Amino acid sequence: MKKSIQKGLSFGLTSGVITTLGLITGLDSSEASKMIIIGGIITIAIADSFSDALGAHISEEVTNKKSTNKEIWEVTISTFLTKLLFALTFLIPIIIFKQNIAIIISILWGLLVLTLLSIKTAKEHNEKTIKVVREHLLIATLVIIITHYVGIIISNHFNS
Repeated sequence: MKKSIQKGLSFGLTSGVITTLGLITGLDSSEASKMIIIGGIITIAIADSFSDALGAHISEEVTNKKSTNKEIWEVTISTFLTKLLFALTFLIPIIIFKQNIAIIISILWGLLVLTLLSIKTAKEHNEKTIKVVREHLLIATLVIIITHYVGIIISNHFNS
């Protein structure tokens, strides 16, 4: 696989997991309805995919002087499509299952994808797999915990 497309896929998947899980757990713990969570996922899938794609595009332009214009656009487009499509996969459990079960399934789905990506990354860079997986799952877990408590704070202070 081309390095530029691989960059976009890795960035899009990672961002898709972290951002969408943060949104889902924060909204759920703030007592948001299933419809609000669905709307949030769709909104973040679109808006954050464009944002991440532009960020990846500008980052490539600024930091990678050797990248061709075509490679920069490959990173941009692969970031956008991967983030958009992957974020939308979180709709499946939310639509199918009761909210409390859907949140657990979503967290497990996101952590599984992040684990698989981390294993692949560790092998490609000849690093200790457990170290890379642990590091990436720790960050994801922190996001889940922090956004969960932020949702509770929002619910406690802003709900009537």
